[in-house]
Amino acid sequence: MKRAGSSLLLGVTLVLAACSPPADESDRPETARDFPEPDRPVSELGANQFSTETKRDSQGEARLVMDMAAIDAGMTVADIGAGEGYYTVRLAERVGESGRVLAQDIDRSVLERLGRRVERERLDNVSIALGAGDDPHLPLESFDRVFMVHMYHEVAEPYAFLWRLWPALKEDGKVIVVDIDRPTDRHGIAPALLACEFERVGYRLDRIEQAPELSGYFAQFSRGATRPKPDEIAPCTGQESAANAEGNIATG
Repeated sequence: MKRAGSSLLLGVTLVLAACSPPADESDRPETARDFPEPDRPVSELGANQFSTETKRDSQGEARLVMDMAAIDAGMTVADIGAGEGYYTVRLAERVGESGRVLAQDIDRSVLERLGRRVERERLDNVSIALGAGDDPHLPLESFDRVFMVHMYHEVAEPYAFLWRLWPALKEDGKVIVVDIDRPTDRHGIAPALLACEFERVGYRLDRIEQAPELSGYFAQFSRGATRPKPDEIAPCTGQESAANAEGNIATG
């Protein structure tokens, strides 16, 4: 695919917490203060590339996730936390010239490198955007799928972030999360806690499936009928998440 050029859409600078929730409101972005803080630790930002692309392809990672997410030609997909572009370039090939991929990250230097890669590989169906820790800055009602692969546990303001992501989905759009079942300060999140946080913000859990090939699990969410007001959102607790696991989640 031939690319005429790419531009970075500059957004709000990210403010992320370290391994625990902020100590007081002054440590949080003003734009997040109407939302509750997560009642759990938050992972430090990890490396943008945790494994070589060759190794990930040898395990069939991207192909498996795209198949499970039913990615097809002509779709519009957002790759949140795109990093070095492992999923971005493979999504671009899968959706084809009639589709679009928006690669978003919070690190300007990473996006600059990804922009050079997009130009080098001449991907004219890829755009690049800078996001924020409490807002992905996505256009309204634009996406068939939103990918969040091995990054959700690093979002310091998950309730604000998910609330602002909700309107970016098309009516039948899906959010795809790939993560590992382990504590949130160890670069993972329990499936029950993930489902609880999404549901508190107005999403509906479609399915969660264990995927050994991913060394973790695949989760899919749809936009619910309504989105609560920010002050109506109650953060999930460990006890509530355990109950959610027993009542809501079917693994496959």
